[in-house]
Amino acid sequence: MKQISKGVILNYRRGPKSQKNYEYLIKFNSCNSRKDAIALIGRKVVWNKNITGKIIAPHGNKGVVRVRFKKGLPGQALGTFVLLL
Repeated sequence: MKQISKGVILNYRRGPKSQKNYEYLIKFNSCNSRKDAIALIGRKVVWNKNITGKIIAPHGNKGVVRVRFKKGLPGQALGTFVLLL
């Protein structure tokens, strides 16, 4: 059986003049280094039981990952939890 882990949506992936509305930065409790984040690439993430995304890359060295969702999340999703499947 797969282990289910919780993560927090930190923010959109963004630059100084642009924002990617389908990509989010997420921090998982069990992920504390870049090495741990690389091990999660390709896994699925679920928000609110119906919107799914996929981990595509690590972000930085503290274990934050980038997740691309098929459908953009509402702004109220920032700070809420996602499940790692």
